[in-house]
Amino acid sequence: MMEFQSRSTPDALEARLTGRLEFTDHDRLRDIIETLEQAKPRRFVLNLSGLEFIDSAGLGMLLILQEESEQRNVKMIVSGLQGDVKRSIDLAKIGEIVTIEP
Repeated sequence: MMEFQSRSTPDALEARLTGRLEFTDHDRLRDIIETLEQAKPRRFVLNLSGLEFIDSAGLGMLLILQEESEQRNVKMIVSGLQGDVKRSIDLAKIGEIVTIEP
């Protein structure tokens, strides 16, 4: 199960995801979108350094978050990729759609 913590700075919202991002986490995705809606940041940093696993539905959720960010004129950045999560994101070529930083 995926958990997330968020914190806001004057121009950014950072959401740190931990655990496993899987199909069953759609409800948590709504929570992240709601946090994004309330914060109204210029940048949205999705820190995945604490994520141990992501499945194809989780990859789709990243694309949904990118779309939700774009609709709000917010720059989404994915950071902290490592291990299997990094491999999955690289294989799916998510970096062609989403900005990825170390």
